[in-house]
Amino acid sequence: MNLPNKLTLLRFLLVPVFMVFMYTGGQYSYLIALIVFAVASFTDFLDGSIARKYNMVTDFGKFMDPLADKLLTTVALIYLCLNGMCHEIVICIVLAREFAVSGIRLIAAANPKGSKVIAAGMMGKMKTVFQMAASMLGLLAMALFAMGAIPQAAYATMAAVTNVLMWIMAVLTVVSGMQYIVPNFDLIKNAK
Repeated sequence: MNLPNKLTLLRFLLVPVFMVFMYTGGQYSYLIALIVFAVASFTDFLDGSIARKYNMVTDFGKFMDPLADKLLTTVALIYLCLNGMCHEIVICIVLAREFAVSGIRLIAAANPKGSKVIAAGMMGKMKTVFQMAASMLGLLAMALFAMGAIPQAAYATMAAVTNVLMWIMAVLTVVSGMQYIVPNFDLIKNAK
């Protein structure tokens, strides 16, 4: 297993660590969760960069890297929703897109005319980066407020900004989803 794939697996392993600290929610738990989320997010950038630079792109990476991203970002969205920083409709949009894209990838991989691995597109990567950045802002607000570093008004402002960013991310989610569905519609139409 090459280094980019190991970084992808590391991202999978960091998700339950992130969840534990978000669940405990103590004075410094949110700060530790934010750090874990930031490290996991950085592995997303790092594994792709290394894979492309050193020609280490694999089918495993093309398939598992987006799954690791989906798991990390969806868990963060759920916790942000529980704290009023992400509307549940945004989560539904994200989940619908992720299931649709994953379904298309599975159909493409099982195509009897020749399996095809559909890698993440540029708009999908932009959506993921935007989602991770917006999530980090929300997590930062939670961490600062839990530590008493910001007043309620500043927390409310950061929460409102996070909410707006999440709606923008929802639009990017729909657009990026269409970029997977439209060019691969023949796979869906001809699936048996």
